[in-house]
Amino acid sequence: MHVAVAGNIGSGKTTLTSLLSKHYAWEAHYEDVDDNPYLNDFYQDMQRWSFNLQIYFVNSRFSQIVKIRQSGKKIIQDRTIYEDAFIFAPNLHSMGLMSTRDFENYFALFNLMSSLIEPPDLLIYLRASIPTLVEQIQQRGRKYENNIRLDYLKHLNERYEAWVETYNLGKMLIVNVDNLNFRDKPEDLSSVIDDINAQIHGLF
Repeated sequence: MHVAVAGNIGSGKTTLTSLLSKHYAWEAHYEDVDDNPYLNDFYQDMQRWSFNLQIYFVNSRFSQIVKIRQSGKKIIQDRTIYEDAFIFAPNLHSMGLMSTRDFENYFALFNLMSSLIEPPDLLIYLRASIPTLVEQIQQRGRKYENNIRLDYLKHLNERYEAWVETYNLGKMLIVNVDNLNFRDKPEDLSSVIDDINAQIHGLF
């Protein structure tokens, strides 16, 4: 079984992935942030490094999914390959931070990759407002994220909402995180777990 957690930067994906991994004894697959050779450069100069970053992400995510399906284990994944293709890359393109030539090249590669993989059995989308995202980004204190622009987060949120409305690849659970603190409040985590149990009941 493959469960994936989706959401904007700072929405709590990694935290929830870790907590659910412990609760269900699922194997967690995290986003490759610390070893990403492009992230720091990207936030310094988005236009120069956008294509490189997105190619790195789509390759990393594709490799993850292949390993997930080959493992036969119950896996929970932090972020999906679809977010790269339908949210981050088109957002960079529309903001003038990725050329049309690079975007079309990227998307052709994604289409090839996505034709070779299975979507997650359950997608958990963490919906968060801009103030929540900013607060959580500041709390975790990653240096390279200090340069994230508010309009960048806003555009991403708008694309997430549009993507979620049309998502039809499998089951999806939307979790509104503005009034939740599943890291510090067990009752909030329990509430999310109850919702997940209702969704995955038919997956086993």
